[in-house]
Amino acid sequence: MAALAQVLDFLYPPRCSACGTPLASEAGQRIRVCARCVARVERMPEPRCQMCGGPLESAVSGATRCARCLAHPPRYRIARTIARYRTTAEDEPGSLPALIRRHKYGLDQSVGRALADYLGDELPVSADDYDVVIPVPLHWRRLWWRGFNQAALLAGEVARRLDLPLDTTAMSRRRFTTPQTSRHHDERVKNVRRAFAVTNPERVRNRRVLIVDDVMTTGATVDECARVLIAAGAACVDVFTLARVL
Repeated sequence: MAALAQVLDFLYPPRCSACGTPLASEAGQRIRVCARCVARVERMPEPRCQMCGGPLESAVSGATRCARCLAHPPRYRIARTIARYRTTAEDEPGSLPALIRRHKYGLDQSVGRALADYLGDELPVSADDYDVVIPVPLHWRRLWWRGFNQAALLAGEVARRLDLPLDTTAMSRRRFTTPQTSRHHDERVKNVRRAFAVTNPERVRNRRVLIVDDVMTTGATVDECARVLIAAGAACVDVFTLARVL
């Protein structure tokens, strides 16, 4: 297999999935995004809310939670992310947001492997804190249209790195919902209310669950997932996403 990969690389030189520049092999590792594109990722600003991981309004007040988490504490325990996601027209074709959109709406499943390169060498979550990794599920209609669940692809890589079991069927999306993109927080909450269900409570009961999704905006979707998991008996629920909209 290694020899075949070398032949294919010779015939079809690999290029960065984000910007398209040629990729040089690095000690036999199969990388899909160049170091320049990975370095361009915008990290979350400090200080951050200890609960949702979003930015705090003030570093002087000594607060550890943002105003939203203080007013409406989420059901999940903590949420952590890798990068900031800007939804602006100025996004360059090679940016992380552009790559995520290509993955979800361009129906390019191969981009999922490239997005894993943005996770870096060390995840902001620890394997010792969880028993199972569960991706945010897609409704069967959207799964049929897209052909894959982008959250499940990312969750598979997270589970592999943490050496934890991945469960893609413990939770289902029982109600089809319209896209959340143009909605504000209250509308998002209403849109996903009772949209998820735990298919077999025995698989989450007394277990520490890490929910994985590609992008978190207001947190309404993952919060609803956490609600049904806790109602089914999960010991606690945390959230990990590749990017966070601010």
